[in-house]
Amino acid sequence: MCGIVGLFLKTSTHRGELGRLTADMIHEVRDRGLDSAGVATFDGGDDATTRITVLADGREPDWSPTVEALEQVLEASVGVRPLHDHAVFETTGDGRIARQWIIDNLTDVEVLSYGSQIELYKSVGDPDLLATRYGLASRTGTHAVAHTRMATESAVTANGSHPFSTGSDTCLVHNGSLSNHNQLRLRLEQNGESFQTLNDSEVAAGYVSWRLNSGDSLEQALQAALTDLDGFYTFAVGTIDGFAILRDPISCKPAVVAETDDWVAMSSEYRAIARLPGVADAEVWEPEPARVYTWSLAA
Repeated sequence: MCGIVGLFLKTSTHRGELGRLTADMIHEVRDRGLDSAGVATFDGGDDATTRITVLADGREPDWSPTVEALEQVLEASVGVRPLHDHAVFETTGDGRIARQWIIDNLTDVEVLSYGSQIELYKSVGDPDLLATRYGLASRTGTHAVAHTRMATESAVTANGSHPFSTGSDTCLVHNGSLSNHNQLRLRLEQNGESFQTLNDSEVAAGYVSWRLNSGDSLEQALQAALTDLDGFYTFAVGTIDGFAILRDPISCKPAVVAETDDWVAMSSEYRAIARLPGVADAEVWEPEPARVYTWSLAA
């Protein structure tokens, strides 16, 4: 079944509350997926510094050897912020190189995201525990996407939960199922994308990253997805300065959107939006099938 939430803060009014508001939204869709959950936040950080979020599922390793190795590979200083079984590496070096080095050399660690704005956390179990364990309520920023998962097609693991991110400051959450993801995975790998799970949603995230890296705008990338991706889906996508929603042409998966002057929010159920500030004045609608909706931060 699964639940999706997305919150994009168009103005600075509620950016100090991004994490708390997102945690409230996750709570309202927790019953749609109690197996595992994940949340990505974008916080408007230092563009000169890249953050790489990694997961050592259920373990809290000594990250010192990884820091030393990355400094040699990147020829740049590297810091680390451990948080339970996650860690966020920070560097002025190339995040894409760091991501691939960790994938290639640390077989028991997954790279969840990299970029100057994004941090991504995942865990198994009750989605409310994710928010508590990783201090979501204290996070500030511009936008967030999150997912509560009912695993119907693969094992219940932290890394198997959404969001998925393969490109810099880009992530995707998905409710539905793709039918051509294995073929598409091979095509994307031939074009330089790399994957860490068998989840079809990671392939969708890789597809969006590939299109963006090829020069597409976010709207163009998702418009192309309507041709290249087979199956049924509702996507919520976050990028460094944008947010987008897309439903397949049939749109059998639920979605609702609400928008005010300060924010736009999307969820699988309206109750996740109903607690947001100013919602009484929001315009509320159901996204149309096969229509790309995008928002971007003001320059």
